[in-house]
Amino acid sequence: MFEIPENLPPELLPVAWMIGRWEGAGLFDYPGTRKGRFGQELVLLNDGRPFLEWHSHTWELDEEGNQIKPLATELGFLRVPSEGQVELMLAHPTGIVEMYYGTIEPARLTMATDGVMRSPHAKDYTAASRLYGLVNSELFWVMDMAAMGHPMQSHVSAQLKRVS
Repeated sequence: MFEIPENLPPELLPVAWMIGRWEGAGLFDYPGTRKGRFGQELVLLNDGRPFLEWHSHTWELDEEGNQIKPLATELGFLRVPSEGQVELMLAHPTGIVEMYYGTIEPARLTMATDGVMRSPHAKDYTAASRLYGLVNSELFWVMDMAAMGHPMQSHVSAQLKRVS
């Protein structure tokens, strides 16, 4: 059973349900790329300051569910700047930095990029939206993306279970 940390700042109570270590699997697909399955570990931590640390690691899975190779890594921070609002800042080792902005509802975050910065060597990526929701104690999420000259469309989705 999940317990809210004692030193959690009050402004983070609307996202407290996300704190912990989550693991699971999902699907990826996008025009011009292959499609497949991935595994994910998502860790959200709080050290008493008014944000959650965000650590996500994914890896490609074969048909039996074995790890093939690393895929994406995201490091960042989730903040609640005002009631009902959420910000997610993410950095990727591929030369992309994203700033998401959106809303909080009970056990649900809906966000879209407010800004995307790319290094000169990063892939063409212009925008994204994400939805995270807690359903029957599991974390479901989906991401739509606009990249490589394609309009916004479905890219990844996953279902994660809290492991700690």
